[in-house]
Amino acid sequence: MQDREKAHARIESLREEIRHHNYLYYVLDRPEISDEAYDGLFRELVRLEESYPALITPDSPTQRVGAAPAEKFLPFPHTIPMLSLENAMSEAEVLEFARRVRKLLGERVDVDFMAEPKMDGLAVELVYDNGELTGAGTRGDGYVGEDVTRNAKTIRAIPLKLYAGAGGASPPARIAVRGEVYMDRKDFAALNRSREQAGEPLFANPRNAAAGSLRQLDPSVTAARSLKAFFYGVGEVSGYRFETQAQTLEQLRRWGLPVNPLSRVCPSIEDAVSFYNEIAAGRDALPFEIDGVVVKVNPIEWQEMLGEKSRSPRWAIAYKFSPRQARTRVLGIKVQVGRTGVLTPVAELEPVTVGGVTVKRATLHNQDEVERKDIRVRDQVMVRRAGDVIPEVVEVIAEARTGDEEVFRMPGQCPSCGSEVVRLPEEAVHRCLNRNCPAQIKASLRHFASRDAMNIEGLGKNIVSLLVDRGIVESVSDLYQLRVETLEQLPGFAGKSSRNLVESIERSKKTNLADFLYALGIYHVGSHVARLLAERFGTLDGVCRATVEELTSVNGVGEVVARSVVHYFSLPANRTLVESLLSAGLEVEAAEPEAGPVDAFWNGKTVVFTGALSSMTRSNAAALATSRGARVSDSVSRKTDIVVAGADPGSKVEKARQLGITILDEREFLERLGM
Repeated sequence: MQDREKAHARIESLREEIRHHNYLYYVLDRPEISDEAYDGLFRELVRLEESYPALITPDSPTQRVGAAPAEKFLPFPHTIPMLSLENAMSEAEVLEFARRVRKLLGERVDVDFMAEPKMDGLAVELVYDNGELTGAGTRGDGYVGEDVTRNAKTIRAIPLKLYAGAGGASPPARIAVRGEVYMDRKDFAALNRSREQAGEPLFANPRNAAAGSLRQLDPSVTAARSLKAFFYGVGEVSGYRFETQAQTLEQLRRWGLPVNPLSRVCPSIEDAVSFYNEIAAGRDALPFEIDGVVVKVNPIEWQEMLGEKSRSPRWAIAYKFSPRQARTRVLGIKVQVGRTGVLTPVAELEPVTVGGVTVKRATLHNQDEVERKDIRVRDQVMVRRAGDVIPEVVEVIAEARTGDEEVFRMPGQCPSCGSEVVRLPEEAVHRCLNRNCPAQIKASLRHFASRDAMNIEGLGKNIVSLLVDRGIVESVSDLYQLRVETLEQLPGFAGKSSRNLVESIERSKKTNLADFLYALGIYHVGSHVARLLAERFGTLDGVCRATVEELTSVNGVGEVVARSVVHYFSLPANRTLVESLLSAGLEVEAAEPEAGPVDAFWNGKTVVFTGALSSMTRSNAAALATSRGARVSDSVSRKTDIVVAGADPGSKVEKARQLGITILDEREFLERLGM
């Protein structure tokens, strides 16, 4: 008994010491002990808890890893919606924001602001009950996100228990705190180096790496990634009142939540602009990625007086950085063939550093876009990372031409299979219509095996190419005929890796209706629409037999999507594919209808698209918005709710600003879709 009491006392002492050092390291950024000394404390705690398992508690630092992998993410509703921010791209727009604030507050002249670096990470909300972490969710559509509680608990920067001993008030009975999970640049580089050595696909940027790491079904994968977090605000709060944004940040810090130390109180909007210029000049020296500065009215009382517009608060604005640009040369233009047969021209560039990232290629979208910008092989061009993420060619430097440049023309034959390339009426893209095209088969296999579809681990790009090129797999149904002995004959495969892949394929045979529908790759049916269809019709047979009228009766499914679903299941080849998958042993679990509204952000909203999108055509984007319940219009008016602005948007954006309409850039549009 005495030994147990001594162990209990030492365990409590170690836990408190580790929490203290976590606070010093992640919150105050002034560690007192070496990493080796910290690891020694942690190992001692692990040994004691292994000897006395009855003394293990959920908030022990050792419990950050250990949960079994989940089959899917559960919904995480936000009691108070996580609104998006209105964007400003110029000083004039920020000054206009301040003018509106003063006007709404009754021409007050002494408005002070809080300026905070805008982290380029993944927005999350953490819920603490009586100081203990009980829930964590992604932003999602602002109303409902994904429950990532188990993964959030693996991040050392996130306290499992709020730290009341650092001074100030005790944590409230319940508080939802909001922030960004991110990955440092050095940790991102190290992660990509390890993935490259393992032959795995690289992450495009730290934001994608952070998002992909947090949204893992296996918490141990998240734990292995070096994720951090900064917190900037609160949602639901019980039993506590914040007076200012500055006090909010300070109190969160006192409770043990990391807060960006660069945030600053600005007595005037001009001071906030100066802060922005200072941060913009030094952003490359920061250890993490930021894409602007958020300017907030400081007093909470004034924030409440100002309130919110339809989708953004009136008391805050995101002053975004200008896209980073660099000059380089087009070495060639190659054509990629996607899963649906769309041919996309891609510029092969002389490597150039843009915003700290080496850019070697950039999408040119389609033939019309190439002709509009007059991009030729061997042209010197300006490239940028659109939204600081997606590389694109901004313009050609025409005066640098020598006469040796070559005009690009879309090939008449598919570069993958040699079939005729066509451009269908009313489409901006060229297509290969051969469903047996190797490039389309490879892309379909990668989509089928992806995490949000059948989640077949180990079936990466290189393995898919090998299986198709060797003629072993010609359809997704062929995956279920693979045998260990067949794989062992292929280069790079050993007995263990062959068994692992076959076992992963075997596990995928048990799936749910939503994931299966998404895996089929039906045009316009993303994971969200697949879930809507599964909830409405319940069974695969119900979806297969549904009419256009029945499909469009589903809230969030428009006519374009409905016709695409009906067309897909009307084709004999697709029906044969589904039957062959079921015959191979796939068990598609029927869906249980879920109560509550679906995709409240888009439903009933009128949306206008303007400018060129990097990730898809505008018609595809419109179909996605329509599938969520939105109405798409061609012109901006007072009835417009949202304008989605791509590159070179034109006058529609200016008119939207004048009318106070919510404007989303491409990244925000994709985030709102959950993509």
